[in-house]
Amino acid sequence: MKKDIHPDYHTITVQLTDGSTFVTRSTWGSEGDTLKLEIDPRTHPAWTGGGQHLIDAGGRLSKFNKKYEGFLK
Repeated sequence: MKKDIHPDYHTITVQLTDGSTFVTRSTWGSEGDTLKLEIDPRTHPAWTGGGQHLIDAGGRLSKFNKKYEGFLK
């Protein structure tokens, strides 16, 4: 294995948006640094599954729904 080609892998503290923290190992920052998240899995809709909205721009969604309304019935 070649020497000095891998990044430094050390422990950091990750602080979630609600203030809770956990310790993990990472290549981010330096030993003992705190990574403060602006978005985390407990609150973001991508992980919680909420907040999805379909926007009907120019009637395209309505046109699609009308075209295929009886397809799977």
